[in-house]
Amino acid sequence: MKKKITWIVLAVLLVALIGGASVLYDRLGSAYEVDQLATQAPVVPQTEVPAENEIPKETETPEETEAQAETEPMTAPDFTALDAQGNEVRLSDYFGKPIVLNFWASWCGPCKSEMPDFDEAYLAQGEEIQFLMVNMTDGSRETLDTAKSFVADSGYSFPVVFDVNQEAAMTYAVSSLPTTFFIGADGSMVAYAMGAIDGDTLQRGIEMITQ
Repeated sequence: MKKKITWIVLAVLLVALIGGASVLYDRLGSAYEVDQLATQAPVVPQTEVPAENEIPKETETPEETEAQAETEPMTAPDFTALDAQGNEVRLSDYFGKPIVLNFWASWCGPCKSEMPDFDEAYLAQGEEIQFLMVNMTDGSRETLDTAKSFVADSGYSFPVVFDVNQEAAMTYAVSSLPTTFFIGADGSMVAYAMGAIDGDTLQRGIEMITQ
């Protein structure tokens, strides 16, 4: 009899555990949906070197620094990459238009899942919006040949640049792929998304930099 009661108690506990795990999974899943856009980009801060005779400014408190960050938009830091012809291009070359900046690799499944939406948006809005698809060309896992072949075989039309020296990735502190930044025409950082996004989220990001 005691064994039977023990098994019943264990069964009830197991059901409760599974139910609790299911609820936790649903809550975590909703918190990390692919349509999340953040409005502060995790960009490596750019430091300024004072001139030889310049008097250093007083050190700001953390509260002052945070308040300044909230009121002053961050300018997208510049980087150099290679275009499809092997020419050097800089991000700042494209200031003057809103920019959709996406970091990707051909071995990245989530990157490939969102690319049809990016190409569709480029074909529809490429005259008004500058799309820059930055390939993480590390020379081993991803090479120029594998990246170019993937784009050609997939029939994508959006502009691709190749981060052969990882300068862009380090500048933007990209730690996972894909990552997308939305930059205003004045070069200001507006929003970003880590992970794959769908077409609706991409369009919302575009609207944020074109309003």
